[in-house]
Amino acid sequence: MTENKTVRLIAKTLTGLEEVLATELQQLGASNIKILKRGVEFFGDKELIYRANYRLRTAINVLKPIKTFEANTPEELYEGVKDVNWMKLFDIGNTISVNATAYNSKLTHTKYIAQKTKDAVADYFRNKFGKRPYVDTENADVQLFVHINNNLCELSLNSSGNPLYKRGYRIKTGVAPLNEVLAAGMILLSGWDRNSNFIDPMCGSGTIAIEAAMMALNLPAGFYRKKYSFMYWSDFDRRLWQDIKDETAEKQREFEGQIIAADISPKSIEIAKTNIHNAGLHKDIFVKQIDIANLKPPEGKGTVIINPPYGERIRTKDISALYRKIGDSLKFNFAGYEARVISSDKEALKLIGLRPDSRHQLQNGALRCSYFGYKIYEGSRRK
Repeated sequence: MTENKTVRLIAKTLTGLEEVLATELQQLGASNIKILKRGVEFFGDKELIYRANYRLRTAINVLKPIKTFEANTPEELYEGVKDVNWMKLFDIGNTISVNATAYNSKLTHTKYIAQKTKDAVADYFRNKFGKRPYVDTENADVQLFVHINNNLCELSLNSSGNPLYKRGYRIKTGVAPLNEVLAAGMILLSGWDRNSNFIDPMCGSGTIAIEAAMMALNLPAGFYRKKYSFMYWSDFDRRLWQDIKDETAEKQREFEGQIIAADISPKSIEIAKTNIHNAGLHKDIFVKQIDIANLKPPEGKGTVIINPPYGERIRTKDISALYRKIGDSLKFNFAGYEARVISSDKEALKLIGLRPDSRHQLQNGALRCSYFGYKIYEGSRRK
């Protein structure tokens, strides 16, 4: 890890956002991009690792594989991990954690795999220095990722540390908070031009509106984060990291349109205002407590993205009436706009009464959701 050479990397994401993430990586200059299930494989150098963590909006983490070996038994796993020259990767004073996954493997218990990996790393340092790194399951400096598939173990350094959806701006959440990576992915899938108006009429804790404002102002996804795991690697280049942040800061821009976050719930509006103010975006996002039926958007074109209750985590008295109201509001108030609606309730989506011109399947937590796009015309589509 002392050379700034091109290496194989993997960025993880949510189901349905793989192609969006691949496009982001292409724009950052990644090479040999290959779409995986819930991830993207690519090649890049140290600079790209830093840029990817700082700027990717739809990545959960960026992994750097460091070793692949057969692990049919706990002993083979232990010896394979212990054989790594860990002292060249990070310092004994750093805290560590391990996450593990296993598929089609003789080793099936992921917590046991993680524990065996930690034991091997600890014993490596203890044998050389007489002491071991401390384990921190919440916010470790150095995070390792172990993936076993068909008894082939791939051991990686997680360059991100805590998941990249933990942006750092959200300090309050509602009943069913939307993952920041999903929110960003929904905006990117909508094709919003980042110049026209943007409206979230059921804003909840304000995540979609905040992600939209960050895009409009060209703030990187990691703008509010203070810590990444790559900062604790032995080859961390502080000057390169600062240069990347300075260069990105120079590309920030003004936004002439309007971004509106609205909700009928006073509690949601209070939470959204808190998060928006914490992000320093209170001058860029207009917050309104209003029913979607009464919300009139600014004149001109724009994009509206709606994450209504699905009847799953948030209960509503009449889900059918709510979705009909959404459809009526779009048809009568949002002519000229493009709309996107996400929901796990396919029958309720039909009640919107508009024909989708785009469809995507996304994952919101444990819920498989449809994400439909609509062009809102004056009068009928035929006209």
